[in-house]
Amino acid sequence: MADFDVKEFLDKKVLLFNRPAFIENDPICIPHLFDKKEDIEIMGFFAAILAWGQRKTIINKCKELIMRFGGTPYEFIRQHQDEDLKSLLGFKHRTFNDTDLLYFVSFLRFHYARFDSLEDAFLLDVHAGSHFTMERSLNEFKAYFFSLPDHPIRTKKHISSPAQKSSCKRLNMFMRWMVRKDDAGVDFGIWTRIDPRQLICPCDVHVERVARRLGLIQSDKVNWKTALELTEHLRRFDAADPVKYDFALFGIGVEGEL
Repeated sequence: MADFDVKEFLDKKVLLFNRPAFIENDPICIPHLFDKKEDIEIMGFFAAILAWGQRKTIINKCKELIMRFGGTPYEFIRQHQDEDLKSLLGFKHRTFNDTDLLYFVSFLRFHYARFDSLEDAFLLDVHAGSHFTMERSLNEFKAYFFSLPDHPIRTKKHISSPAQKSSCKRLNMFMRWMVRKDDAGVDFGIWTRIDPRQLICPCDVHVERVARRLGLIQSDKVNWKTALELTEHLRRFDAADPVKYDFALFGIGVEGEL
């Protein structure tokens, strides 16, 4: 199928899926429960990290987590006492357990004591004077995330990085939520120091399958190289906002249209 045919097809699907009706049944509904920027960041981060398995289960586990945070995630992160951490014990989703959760909370408390936004955790290289690239950003983020002493080794599996050759699906999805901004009302666009043109398309099983059928991926394995390859094709359709096509590829995959 010629590129212009694929673009026309995907542009129509973006309009179909990038609208408020998409929110209810997707993990992005979790940060949409909040108005405060920090709460949106924190619960968006957790919703993205926990996003594997059935979407209904992911959403329910995130709502359980909000309840364990007393309904105010940022306030809990910043003001909790040791006694309050008992409310987090017993939390579990797939291989993510309370050991991982306690470290996540510890890191977030450390970070918000230094910065006003979680966006800064992805701009460490820029703060040091380097030019921003998403690959460097995600590698530096993982190093920063596990910079606290005595971090649990088991928890490292929950934060991926390009250095591991991972496609970094969850982190790329979180970045899309925070950075992309349009009039559709799905993505938040509350981070303004990262350009949407620099985002990398999340490459989950639905996106991968549809992208292969459309000739947008040639790589055999799904890894960071695959995510770059897909995004480069999408930039030919819209250089300023390539990751908007995540809506189309994911939605087509879920609907089973191809």
